[in-house]
Amino acid sequence: GLKLNLRQTYVKIPSAALQECTHEAYPELMFVLGFFHAVVQERRKYGKIGWNIPYDFNESDLRVCMDLMKTYLDKSMEIDGKIPWSSLKYLIGEVMYGGRAIDNYDRRIINTYMDEYMGDFIFDSFQPFFFYKDKEVSYNIPKETHRDKFLEYIEELPLANTPCVFGLHSNAEIGYFTNAAKDMCSYMIELQPQTSAAEGGISREQFIEKVAVDIEGKLPVVFELDRIRKHLGEITPTAVVLLQELERFNILISKMKVSVATLQRALAGEVGMSAELDEIAKALFNGQIPGSWRRLAPDTLKSLGNWIAHFTRRFEQYSSWIEKGEPAVMWLSGLHIPESYLTALVQATCRKNGWPLDKSTLYTTVTTYTKGEDVREKLHSGCYVEGLYLEGASWDIQAACLRKSKPKILVEELPILKIIPIEAHRLKLQNTFKTPVYTTSERRNAMGVGLVFEADLSTTDHSSHWVLQGVALMLNAD
Repeated sequence: GLKLNLRQTYVKIPSAALQECTHEAYPELMFVLGFFHAVVQERRKYGKIGWNIPYDFNESDLRVCMDLMKTYLDKSMEIDGKIPWSSLKYLIGEVMYGGRAIDNYDRRIINTYMDEYMGDFIFDSFQPFFFYKDKEVSYNIPKETHRDKFLEYIEELPLANTPCVFGLHSNAEIGYFTNAAKDMCSYMIELQPQTSAAEGGISREQFIEKVAVDIEGKLPVVFELDRIRKHLGEITPTAVVLLQELERFNILISKMKVSVATLQRALAGEVGMSAELDEIAKALFNGQIPGSWRRLAPDTLKSLGNWIAHFTRRFEQYSSWIEKGEPAVMWLSGLHIPESYLTALVQATCRKNGWPLDKSTLYTTVTTYTKGEDVREKLHSGCYVEGLYLEGASWDIQAACLRKSKPKILVEELPILKIIPIEAHRLKLQNTFKTPVYTTSERRNAMGVGLVFEADLSTTDHSSHWVLQGVALMLNAD
C-alpha cells in the first residue's frame, strides 16, 4: 500500500539527509518525490487502467532523483533561490521515470503527475496543497524538516487507500477484484479433471463432439475472391481492404472446418489424436478459443461461445459489404486489421481532393445516434463507427462530453462515432481529450500491438483528470 511504500522510502533515508541541502524547500520536495514514487508503483495493482505496461520502478530511480533534486536546489541557491521546476520535471518525469515508460500514454501519465505535484502552488499558504482530500482522509505535505517527524506523519496515514488517491475512479478497485476472480476461475478450469463424467452424465468425448458438431454447423462457405473482385469493378482503397479481410477470413474458415472434422474422426477412433487436436479438444471442453484459431483471428479476450457469435457477425458484415456496398456504419471490431480500413479512408479522400497523404489526419466526433439503424445515409467522406466501448469514464449524450464513471459500471458503449479525414493544418481542437482506441481491454502490449487510432472526445474538465483516470476506448467488450 501507499503508507508502507512511503514508510519504506523514509526508513532507508539517513536521518541527516534532509539537512544536507541548503535550500529550505528540500525536505518538502523530498516528500513530494517519495509520494510520487509510491503512487507510480501502486498504480500497477489496477492492471491496464493503471499502466498499459507494468514497469519496474525501483529504489535506484528514487535515489538518483533525490541526488538530482539536491544538486539543482543547491545550484539555485547560488543564483536566485528559485526552484528550477521545468528542469526538475524534465529530468524526473521524462528522463528517470519516463525513460522506463516505452508507451506514450504511460509517459503522459507520468508527466501529468509531474504537473500536478510540482510547482510553486504546493507552497501556497492561502490555498493549501493536497495530493488528495475527502471527508475521511487528506494527504498533504507535512511542514517538517526532520526525517523522524515525516515518519510520524506517515504512521498516521490509513493502511488501506482508495484508487482515488492515485487519480483513478473508485471503480478501478472493482476492476482489480474482478480480474483477480477471473484469473482464479481460469486456474480452476485448468486444474479440473480431464476425465469422463460420473455415471448418468455425458462423457468428456461426447461433450467435445457435441460442441464440434455445433460449431461445424455454423461455419459458412469460403468467399469466392475472384468472383467478388469482378463484382466490385473499380478497386478503391477500401475495396482492397475488403479483399484482404476476406482472404484472411477464408483462411480462418478453412482451418476451423479441417480442425472440427478431423477432431470428430479422432474422437471416433478413425485417426490418431495429434498434439494440436488434443489442444483443440481441451479448449472446446473448457469453453476457450483453440490457439490455432486464435492466431488466425483478430485479438480477443472472449470465451468460445461469445467468439463464435462475434465470428458469425463478422461474416454477416462481410456479406453485406459485398452485396450492398460499403456499410454506412462500420463495425470496426469485425475487421481483422481495423487500422487498415481507416488508412484506406484517408487515402481515398486524399485522392479525391488532391491532398498530400502525409499531411492528412482523422477528425472524430461523437454523434447522438446510439444504434447503427438510426443512421440513414452514408458520409460523403469518412465513416460512422459503432461498437466502441468506453472505460474509465462515461458519456453524457445530452451535453456531448465525458463525465465521471457511474458507480459499479466499469465499461459502457459509446454512441456512434463519426470519423472524417481532414488536412492536419485545418484541424483546430479545443476542450477535447485525445483518447487511445485499443482492440481489447488488454490495451497495448510492450511490442506496441493493440493501438488502433486516437479519438478526440469533448470534455469540460481538464485533460489531466482523464489521463489519471486511465480513460480509453476499446473495440471489444470482454
